[in-house]
Amino acid sequence: MSSNTLTMGEVAARTLADEMRRDPTIWVLGEDVEMGGIFAQYKGLFQEFGAQRVVNTPISESTIMGAGLGAALVGTRPVIEMRIADFVLPAIDELVNQIAKVRYMFGGQARASLVARMPHGLMAGSAAQHSQIIESWFVNVPGLVVAAPSTALDLAGLLRTALRSDDPVVFFEPKALFKTSADMPDDWPAIPFGKAAHLSAGDDVTIVSWAQAMPVAKTAAAELADARVGVDLFDLRSLWPWDRDAIVASVARTRRLVVVQEGVGAAGFGAEVAATVGEAVSALKGIRRVASPRIPVPFAPTLEEACWIRPGMITKAVKEVLAL
Repeated sequence: MSSNTLTMGEVAARTLADEMRRDPTIWVLGEDVEMGGIFAQYKGLFQEFGAQRVVNTPISESTIMGAGLGAALVGTRPVIEMRIADFVLPAIDELVNQIAKVRYMFGGQARASLVARMPHGLMAGSAAQHSQIIESWFVNVPGLVVAAPSTALDLAGLLRTALRSDDPVVFFEPKALFKTSADMPDDWPAIPFGKAAHLSAGDDVTIVSWAQAMPVAKTAAAELADARVGVDLFDLRSLWPWDRDAIVASVARTRRLVVVQEGVGAAGFGAEVAATVGEAVSALKGIRRVASPRIPVPFAPTLEEACWIRPGMITKAVKEVLAL
């Protein structure tokens, strides 16, 4: 199978185009989608599908989300572009109280089969209102599927699954990685939700991560491997459902867990992983979480540095659990 070098944004656009050709009920609405999106994740779609299926909207997130819900209820499959995750806050009622609950409230007679795309994560110089990691908020909402890929291939596979799902999917995309390139096959399969990627095998410690923190975890795992530490490394890829069985089985063997997340540690999804493992593994020796501090993301580069996860933070946490 041949391959092409594509940016993550190009991969996202090609996947969506493939699915729009396959299914005429899929369409896009949001700000800047006609010009291709601010990360090129819609590049070329307006030229191919036109203004009926790639719809520029006013700057009103509640309107965008509400229109997506209405369109889903009459049988289409909207792709709702929030531009960046922080901007979903004006549309939180439409997403949490309506989209997430409509199937339950109507006894399955109505479905909101849609994808809400939310590029998220830290991005240098973006400050407190453009760099929030709010994934755990939506994991807490019954009725929503939550995806958080870290690679172009995983983004493509999970987006394909999301576009075919009957459930509403909150799709977090790593905005600082959109311009990174990867060798992609000519075709890429769908990836099921709730299936983690097992990236390396080891018996000393389990490391779990996802989204933008994942490349940092990979770097740390490579450094630890050079130091003869066996790392069982997992990329969760989706946060709800998540691959509880794989992680519990791994920690039952290694007896040590380090969870790495880009977001704030307090009540973050890493706490859910840690608590689940703590309840399930009786022979557990130690758990550590590596996460951002509970502060607004600063604009000044010297202060912003406190929010970035670095490989040394992970290797330090691993050494701590190995000493237990």
